Amino acid sequence: MTLQPRCEDVETAEGVALTVTGVAQVKIMTEKELLAVACEQFLGKNVQDVKNVVLQTLEGHLRSILGTLTVEQIYRDRDQFAKLVREVAAPDVGRMGIEILSFTIKDVYDKVDYLSSLGKTQTAAVQRDADIGVAEAERDAGIREAECKKEMLDAKFMADTKIADSKRAFELQKAAFTEEVNMKTAEAQLAYELQSAREQQKIRQEEIEIEVIQRKKQIDVEEKEIIRMEKELIATVKRPAEAEAYRIQQIAEGEKVKQVLIAQAEAEKIRKIGEAEAFVIEAIGVAEAEGMKLKAEALQQYGEAAKLALMLDALPEIAAKVAAPLSKVDEIVILSGESGSTTSELNRLLAEIPASVRAITGVDLTKIPLIQKATGAQA
Repeated sequence: MTLQPRCEDVETAEGVALTVTGVAQVKIMTEKELLAVACEQFLGKNVQDVKNVVLQTLEGHLRSILGTLTVEQIYRDRDQFAKLVREVAAPDVGRMGIEILSFTIKDVYDKVDYLSSLGKTQTAAVQRDADIGVAEAERDAGIREAECKKEMLDAKFMADTKIADSKRAFELQKAAFTEEVNMKTAEAQLAYELQSAREQQKIRQEEIEIEVIQRKKQIDVEEKEIIRMEKELIATVKRPAEAEAYRIQQIAEGEKVKQVLIAQAEAEKIRKIGEAEAFVIEAIGVAEAEGMKLKAEALQQYGEAAKLALMLDALPEIAAKVAAPLSKVDEIVILSGESGSTTSELNRLLAEIPASVRAITGVDLTKIPLIQKATGAQA
């Protein structure tokens, strides 16, 4: 019998869900004892029922083994994985009289591209190893090529060195001969120059002595000229400058003293004015206070009469302020419901004045004899 066990989305030891399908070849054992066991297990069942029992058993073991392995172990060593499933499942199906002839892994895949990522990683690793191999081969070839070039250059340098040694020996010998000739020539030239220098030195010494004498005379003349110029500068520049500086200094000191005295006088003036103003303010305050004091004593002494006198003094000012708006009126018309004359209306208004003053000021004008007489007459 051919069975195709299948486990979908089974998590491996790393938690990656895999779907695994396999192919198993099984048969019923022919030994008497095992055949009897098979008959006992599957008596009354058809072939499909037998297949389902064995298939479920295989799938159960396949699922349990998947949970113990990593994805790499399952994917890279399928034969070992199938062998492990077969070894684990064989005893269980054997007790049912079934023998597993073969078991192989048909397919392994996942839904999260984990296996494809492993393939890409392996491909990259292989590509990397290939690149490394190529680089190493090119490196070895380059090293060998460099070694060959080095050997060639070493041989060339040795030949060039020998040529250079021969050339140097020739040049040294030539230089030795040239040096010997130059030394003899130089000795002769030096002897001539030494003799010529001695003659020139004698001539120069005599010239220097003449120059020294001339210089001494010139120095004497210059010293006298310097003394004359110093005296001239003192007389024409230094003395007038000192006098001008002294004059300017005296003027500056006088101006300074003048400014100080002016400032002091101004300060004294301000102080005197302040003292005078303070004295005036103090005198006015004292006078006003004394007047207030006397007025208060008079009011206290004369009582109501004094208050009345003050009120009478203030009445004209009050009347003026009250009548001020009326001064701007061109004409006043008095309307009365009675048949009386204008004089009687004015008398009535005057009779109402004491009551109005009393309401405003609290002073009873009817107590004044003149007012009593006027109001009485009106009454």
